[in-house]
Amino acid sequence: MQPTADPIIEMRHVSFSYGHEDARALDDITLAIEPGAFVGVIGPSGAGKSTLASVLSGAIPHHFTGQLFGETIVDGSDTCEVTLTDISRVVGSVNQDIDAQMVASVVEDELIFGLENFGVDHRHIEKFITAALDAVGIADLRNREIATLSGGQKQKVAIAAILALAPRVLVLDEPTAALDPVSSRMVFDVLRDLNRDEGITVIVIEQKVALLSEYCDRLVVMNEGRVALDGTPHEVFAHGSELRAIGVDSPRTARISNSLAHCGLCPAGVPCLNVDEAASLIAGIVKARAGAPVPVEAGAYGRATTSPHAPAPRPHAEGAEPVVRFSGVTFAYPGGGASVNNLDLTVYPGELVGIVGQNGAGKTTATKLLNGLLKPSSGSVVIAGLDTREAPVSRIARHVATLFQNPDHQLCKNTVLEEVAFGLELAGVSQTDAEARARRVIERFGLPADEAPFSLSRGQRQMVALASVVVTEPAVVVLDEPTSGLDYRECMTVMETVREMAEHGSAVVMVCHDMEVVSDFAERLVVMADGCILARGATAEVFADAALMARARVKPPQVVELSQRLAREVSPAFAHISEVAGIVDTTQALAGGKTDAAEPLPSATKADDATEADIATGADATTEADATAGPRRRERC
Repeated sequence: MQPTADPIIEMRHVSFSYGHEDARALDDITLAIEPGAFVGVIGPSGAGKSTLASVLSGAIPHHFTGQLFGETIVDGSDTCEVTLTDISRVVGSVNQDIDAQMVASVVEDELIFGLENFGVDHRHIEKFITAALDAVGIADLRNREIATLSGGQKQKVAIAAILALAPRVLVLDEPTAALDPVSSRMVFDVLRDLNRDEGITVIVIEQKVALLSEYCDRLVVMNEGRVALDGTPHEVFAHGSELRAIGVDSPRTARISNSLAHCGLCPAGVPCLNVDEAASLIAGIVKARAGAPVPVEAGAYGRATTSPHAPAPRPHAEGAEPVVRFSGVTFAYPGGGASVNNLDLTVYPGELVGIVGQNGAGKTTATKLLNGLLKPSSGSVVIAGLDTREAPVSRIARHVATLFQNPDHQLCKNTVLEEVAFGLELAGVSQTDAEARARRVIERFGLPADEAPFSLSRGQRQMVALASVVVTEPAVVVLDEPTSGLDYRECMTVMETVREMAEHGSAVVMVCHDMEVVSDFAERLVVMADGCILARGATAEVFADAALMARARVKPPQVVELSQRLAREVSPAFAHISEVAGIVDTTQALAGGKTDAAEPLPSATKADDATEADIATGADATTEADATAGPRRRERC
């Protein structure tokens, strides 16, 4: 390994434009990556993150064509002067679309492919394969077919295939976008072990800011092709308002500490990046300003007696019939897979129900049963009065619209306008009326009506797919990971639209791995594991059940985890809180000697004039808690 003073990768005034485009995807980037660093890269869609990864891995200039300026030095060599194979011996890359990166059907063959391409002597291949599989912890998967693996397992295989080539640098583009929280942490654990134990430099592009803040020693924030911020996680997330204006989220605990600093309750500039830090900070504030911590009464925690934040069940409209009803539903795939067993579920018009659980729990199978793509082997699924075993899929589709996890699976037209209008035309709406309705929705989403969908970014394609769902005004909306791969601003737009659909009477069933999204928007949760429903209930109550969360391998949101901790250790007034503003207002009330947190002090929310639309368009907020104030407000998605 080179001395620490010499970067393993250095970019010097690098700019790049794809093809013959004038717009620069990267604009005068100067960046040095030290050996052994663990670097996170964040930024909104279109900021240049994936282009940066392509430059670091040598795909630019050797794979993508365009106008390149400046120089990139990898292990002392200019990437323009050596081959891609030479660069690949130093830098290994894992793309966002893992399935597209796989070339073999069996795990062992996937690793062998790269080694043989590199001309490794067959006598040494076994040693490299064994070492790579052991390093990632998947030796038991060696002979498994890749198609049978979970998302997290596939990510590990992709990393192992790169490790077999013994790179000194790993560049990963959103490796956990489609993974549940436990699998995401599992991948980051592997990366941390490789970084600490093997000395491998890790550069990871990711939207999950809480994970990055925990694992990375450095964060680079990209915006409009430039580096906007660069520093340690504590340094970067101290700029909460600036990040929000760019369109980048902060960990919820950082929002809380930044807001408390804004209110003058703690020093500014050192945000809390995890629950431990935030709990310690708040306990200290309350003890210093209000005397000894308020004791927690026996039995108070988890009950609604001493906290104003206990969730109130939302009554259904009198006489309303469920629009979705599962009764004893069982289904098993012929070749194995995420089967489901004895599912019972009802969803009413206007409800937004989240389905949570680890990869392989059966969530996506349940959604396919809901929209009629699968038929139950026993039990019944009734949608808007239609039994899915008897009604054709085309008839069910008049009542149910589905937004798939990968938008590319449902886009098929030449322009955005044609795509959004297509579903209406299938339902018998005239072309003129369909296009008029489509234009209104397209304008609302800020999409280019005449552009080809596949010329747009991943996030924009997801918005096109959502627009094609919104325009049909369905009775039931099924969302399978609607925010996967989206930046903060796109996520906000998608989820605010989904919530409005529920407010207008659509029943929304959402499968989602982002527990912050679920906490902010779902009023009721269904928890699944091993093909069964473990529990169902109000979102806050379900997240507060630690034993249930552990059984389902679901990590609750930071704010919920923090409120539980504070309710035990500081005051029962913190119980049941699920939003940043609730933590901030309760801390203010207790620190000011008040015990009734139901009346928030004005300093936390008085300047709260920002709306979700403001945030979605980049308008700044006065405090980190601003976006949570008010009964109809949500923090983020």
